Amino acid sequence: MNNFCIVIPNYNHVTVIDDVLSQLSSFNLPIIMVDDASNAEAKNVFSKLDAKHAQLSVVAHDDNQGKGGAVQTGLKQAHKLGFSHAIQIDADGQHDLSDIKKLIALSNAQPKALISCCPIYDDSVPKHRYLARYLTHVWVWIETLSFTIVDSMCGFRVYPLEQSTKLIDEVSLGKRMDFDPEILVRLYWRNVPFVFLPSQVIYPENGLSHFQPLHDNVRISWLHTRLFFGMLIRSPVLIWHKLKRRYGR
Repeated sequence: MNNFCIVIPNYNHVTVIDDVLSQLSSFNLPIIMVDDASNAEAKNVFSKLDAKHAQLSVVAHDDNQGKGGAVQTGLKQAHKLGFSHAIQIDADGQHDLSDIKKLIALSNAQPKALISCCPIYDDSVPKHRYLARYLTHVWVWIETLSFTIVDSMCGFRVYPLEQSTKLIDEVSLGKRMDFDPEILVRLYWRNVPFVFLPSQVIYPENGLSHFQPLHDNVRISWLHTRLFFGMLIRSPVLIWHKLKRRYGR
């Protein structure tokens, strides 16, 4: 059986984080929350939560690194502590945490796979965000020469830590909103299998978003440029592995 923990990147998310932690307590799993150089008010809240929730430990960045940087810190800390798998969860209450049981079951069935939720949206999702996500998915399908990665942006995942931390140590991954799609593409290039679970996602009213339309779109565009040329170099191997999976050889 896999040895799981939970990783939560957090930059100034204080509104619902206590509720999120309370819901997670029923799973009786250690929780690593990475404080990505939040402000003094948020740090005060995190300190109280650390004392309140026995399963919680807080790791703090001195300088803001972005969501991707916080997730990478959490994954490396989880691996250092001896966990085999880490469940990434956002701090803003978007995710249906009851699906953690399903994610764990899927991960136990396929320990080497990355297990990710595939969002089912309600009317709360902003239309421009929905369309932008789909554009990223199209680029990811091109970069992998495959439709295997059904969704490349959802932050509700189970990472196999041996493969994931090895990639983090060997490749300089994006540290902001470019991280979520990049790590999936690069793990696919390393022949890591994927499993996707449909899961309800909401955009909370008055929710806090750290997405920076100009800077993050530039980062993501530059990411896809790099990954596209990386795909061209790897295309013979990608096609070979695709044929092997299709014909079972």
